[in-house]
Amino acid sequence: MPGSASLADELVARYVERNRRAYRDQYLAIVLTALDSFIQLSTDPTSVRLAAWFHRAVHEPGGTPSEDAEASARLAEQLLPQYGVPPIRIAEVSRLIRLTGDLAAPPPDAYAPPRRDANGDVLLDAVNAILASDPSRYAVHTAEVRRDASDRKAALEHRYDEVRELLDGHLYRTQLARQRLGPVARVNLESELAGLDSELPAPWRGWQQAALTATATFTAIAAAVVAIAASGASWQTPAAQDEPGWPPIALAVLSFFSAPILFRCARSASQRARLIAGAVLAIAVTGLLVAWAQVPRTNVAVGVGLRVPLMISALLLLLIAGAAALVASLLRTRTARFLPARNLGQQLAWLAAPAAVALTLLLIIQPLSRGYVLGSNERVEGTPGQAGKATPSVLDGSVAWVSGSVAGTGAEEAIGTRYGLAIPRPSGVVEMLDAATGELRWRYSRSDSDEKPVIAATGNGDYVLAQFADVGYLLLDANTGQRKAAWPGRTRDRYIQQSQPLLTGERSGKLHGVDPSGHERWTYDSGDCTDLGAIATAETVVTFVSHTCDDRPDEMAALDVQSGKKLWTKTSDTYRRPVVVAGLVVVAEPGGDSDVPAALTAIEPRTGDVRWRWEVPRTWSCRTLLNAAGKYLIVVDCPGPSSLENRKSIVTAIDANTGLTAWQTQAPVSPRVKVTVTADGRVISLSRGATGCIANVISQTGFRQVRLPTGISCNRDPRAVGNLVLTSGSGTVIALR
Repeated sequence: MPGSASLADELVARYVERNRRAYRDQYLAIVLTALDSFIQLSTDPTSVRLAAWFHRAVHEPGGTPSEDAEASARLAEQLLPQYGVPPIRIAEVSRLIRLTGDLAAPPPDAYAPPRRDANGDVLLDAVNAILASDPSRYAVHTAEVRRDASDRKAALEHRYDEVRELLDGHLYRTQLARQRLGPVARVNLESELAGLDSELPAPWRGWQQAALTATATFTAIAAAVVAIAASGASWQTPAAQDEPGWPPIALAVLSFFSAPILFRCARSASQRARLIAGAVLAIAVTGLLVAWAQVPRTNVAVGVGLRVPLMISALLLLLIAGAAALVASLLRTRTARFLPARNLGQQLAWLAAPAAVALTLLLIIQPLSRGYVLGSNERVEGTPGQAGKATPSVLDGSVAWVSGSVAGTGAEEAIGTRYGLAIPRPSGVVEMLDAATGELRWRYSRSDSDEKPVIAATGNGDYVLAQFADVGYLLLDANTGQRKAAWPGRTRDRYIQQSQPLLTGERSGKLHGVDPSGHERWTYDSGDCTDLGAIATAETVVTFVSHTCDDRPDEMAALDVQSGKKLWTKTSDTYRRPVVVAGLVVVAEPGGDSDVPAALTAIEPRTGDVRWRWEVPRTWSCRTLLNAAGKYLIVVDCPGPSSLENRKSIVTAIDANTGLTAWQTQAPVSPRVKVTVTADGRVISLSRGATGCIANVISQTGFRQVRLPTGISCNRDPRAVGNLVLTSGSGTVIALR
C-alpha cells in the first residue's frame, strides 16, 4: 500500500496509548506473528492482515469486545480510503473486524460448515493465538483484561463462563491452528480456570451433582428398606399358601447392593457407569410392569395385600435411584473439571437428600400405601335415597318390619344414626337399614377383614366409626356408606372411651380428645400406675383417676371438651357407673363390700359442685343399672335379696333437675334378665312363656306383658334405639310395632 508506513505508525500509536491497560502492542505482535503461520489458508491475505491490524485499534477501558470491534471497523472505513484501498476490500476488512466482536468457541461442526469463511477463520484463529502464547505472557494478558474492567467481580464471573465455554469447544476453526496451538491453549485455559476458581467464591457450585449422587445412593437404600417391609406383608388377603416369599427379599438385596454401585456411577463420566445406571433403571421398569400385571383382582373373598403397594413403591424408588445416577453421570461429562472440592452447597445437598428421602417414606409412601390398600379392598353397595323416620314402638304384639339376612348378627349390636340403623356383620361388613322399613340402604364391606367390626355412632349421628381387625378405625358417612377418613396408625390401638363426643383412651393412663376424622385435639395424662375412666357431656369431660401403686386418694377432674383445658380437680371416692343425664354427670357412690351403691350423686360438670344426692334403699341388692331417658335417670334394681328365688324388679325414675323420685314401678320380672331402656323411660326385657316369647314392659303406667309373634329369639337381648324396639330372629333383625 502506498504510504503504509504512516498508517502503521498511526495504528501502533493507538495500541500503545497511555490510557490502555489491555490489548497493547505485545498483543498485536502475537496476533500478527500467528497470522503469518496460516495466512496461506485465506483467500484475501491483504484484507485479513488489515483486519488484524485494525481489530483492536480502538479500545475504551471497560468496553466490550463487540463495542471495540464496531468502533475499530468504523475507523478502518474512515482511514483506508485515504490510502487508495478499493471499497470492496474496505467492506471485507470491516466485516472481518466485526467478526472479532464475538470470540466464542466455534460449534462442534465448525471445521466443516456448509459454506466456509476462510478469511474469517484465519483471522479469528490468529486473534485467539493469544490463548496459546507463553504461559507468563498469557497470565499478563489475562490480568490486563481483568484490570481493564470497571467491575472486577463481574469481570471474573464473565471470564469464568467464557473460559468454560472455550474449553467445551474446539478453540480454533482451522485444522492447522488446532494442531499447532490447541494443546498449549488448553493448558493455559485450564490454568486460568484454576486461578479463577480460587478468586471466585463458589459456595454453591456443584450442588446439583452432589444432590443427584446423594439421591441415587439414599433412594436405593430406601428401596431396600421398603422391600424388607414388603417381605413381612402378603400379596393378597387372605394370603395364598403358595405365595412366593423371595421377590421382596431379592429386591431388597438388589437395592442394597445397588446403593454403592450407583454412588460410583453418579461420580463417573464413563460409558460403563452410564450403562450400569441404565441397567438398574431398566430392571426397575421391568419389575414395575411385572408387579402391575400381577396385582390381585379384588372380589368379596380376595383383597389386595400391603405387599403390593410396598413392592411398587420400592421399585419406584429404585427407578428414581437409577435415573438420578444416570443423569449425574451425563451431567458430570460437562462439569467434572469445573467442580470444586466439597463446599457448602454440596454439603447441604448431602444432608438434604437423605432427609428428603426419609420424609418421602414417612409422609408419602406410607400414607399412599395404606390408602391404596384401604381403597382397593373396600366396596360400597346400594343407592341410598331419602332416609325414613322410625315409628315409635308401642309394643302391641305385632311386628313393624323384618330386615333381610344379617346372619351372625343380632339386634343388640345395632346402633342408631340420623340416617338409619347400622349393624355390623361377620366378614368385615357394615350394613345400614332404613329405620322405617328395615330395607337395606347401603352395605360397606372389606376384602381384607374376615371379622365382625366394632361400630359406634359419632358426629351427632352423621358418621359410623367402624373398627376393623388389622385395619383400624374407619369413618363412614352414615347417609351414603362412603369412607370419609381412616384414622392414622398411632390411634389404631386405642379404645373408644366414648363415641359422642369422641374420646379415646390408652392403657398407659392417657385420654385423648379426638375429632371424627382422627385428628387429636388434646391429650390428658393421668400419670403412671393409674386407672383412668371418663365420661363427657357436650361441653365437659369428667375424668375418674384411681392410683394403683401408692396410697394417694382417687381424683376427679374436669376438662374442656374442645381444648382439653383443666377446669377443676378434687379428691373423691371410687365413683362407678357414671352416666350423663340432662347435662349432669351422675355417679354411684360405693357401698362398701356390696355391689349396690350407697347413693347416686349428680355433679355439675363445669364446676364440680354436687347438684343432688339420692340415697339407694338398703334393701336393694342387685346390680343397680343406670340409664338416661330424657330428663330422667332410670334406675333398675331388685327390692330384696339377690337370689334365684327373687323374681322381682323395681324401676325408679329420678328427675335429673331436682333429684326427686318421679315415679317407681315394681314388676314380677327376674332381676337377672338383660333389659333395654327406651328414650321415653320404658324398661323392656324378654322372657319365655308357655306359648312363646313375651316382652316385659315396665313404665310409669305400670307393668304389662306382651306376647310376641313366632320367630323372635327370646335368648337374644332386645335393643332400644330411641323409642324403636328391636329384637332378633333367625338371621334377621325385627322391629316391634
